[in-house]
Amino acid sequence: MRILLTGAKGQVGQCFKDRLPEDWELIASDSKTLNITDASNVLNMVKTFEPDVVINAAAYTNVDKAEAQQALAFAVNADGTRNLARAAQAVGARFIHISTDYVFDGNQGQPIDEDCAPNPINVYGQSKLAGEILALNAHIDTVVVRTSWVYSEYGHNFVKSMLKRGREHDEVAVAADQTGCPTYAGDLAQVLIDIAANPAFPRGIYHYSGQQSMSWYEFARRIFQTAAQTDGHFAQVKVKAISGEEVATVARRAPFTVLNTQRLREQLSPSRSETPLQEVIQRLLA
Repeated sequence: MRILLTGAKGQVGQCFKDRLPEDWELIASDSKTLNITDASNVLNMVKTFEPDVVINAAAYTNVDKAEAQQALAFAVNADGTRNLARAAQAVGARFIHISTDYVFDGNQGQPIDEDCAPNPINVYGQSKLAGEILALNAHIDTVVVRTSWVYSEYGHNFVKSMLKRGREHDEVAVAADQTGCPTYAGDLAQVLIDIAANPAFPRGIYHYSGQQSMSWYEFARRIFQTAAQTDGHFAQVKVKAISGEEVATVARRAPFTVLNTQRLREQLSPSRSETPLQEVIQRLLA
């Protein structure tokens, strides 16, 4: 199996490399080695390597900066995704693309399935939705995996941010009116590997996230409780519940983006288990 992976230095990309089957060949690219906004550059690399599967884990992910950098967000998340899908189609490779819960407005009030109409409320979500549409139109052999609230031992994420703030402050304020499902990047990476390993995997859009829904406030409390249990030197941190409007963000956030993951889980091994939060925090505190 030959894989071309973009976004190799991101959370999912790093976890994917950690879990890569020994007999697979991988070309791992990042923004410095492959500019996905350059269609000819993308096509040349794909034609040179001739992968069986192209996996797109690259994205412009700064939700707040995207409001002012709309052209850049769309260039990466929409045009770049289309370039990769077209290149994959040109060499007969399958295309797997990671998308986001930000394509929804969060007003459903119940777990969101793949058939729910997207309605992004910020530029980041709009650019990711555009990428989905362009990829699916460019290449019939495309799988889109929407996910949410990704964390890991790599890169920038909520868990690492909370642990840092917890070392520096005895109280932190976190939004309690935004609900979703935290997702460990390693679990998502394994899902991508399983999809890539199955040439008969049905094409289309799927949802994958952790199975426990919670608010950012509840997630922060769980992080600090786990950290204190894991490391006796980690001081107890008080978490103050505030509204999303009180958080200093530029882009609007959806209030409820719990994803219904049943469709994808039915295609995966029933014995699959999620990585416990405690395990990830242990690595981060070591």
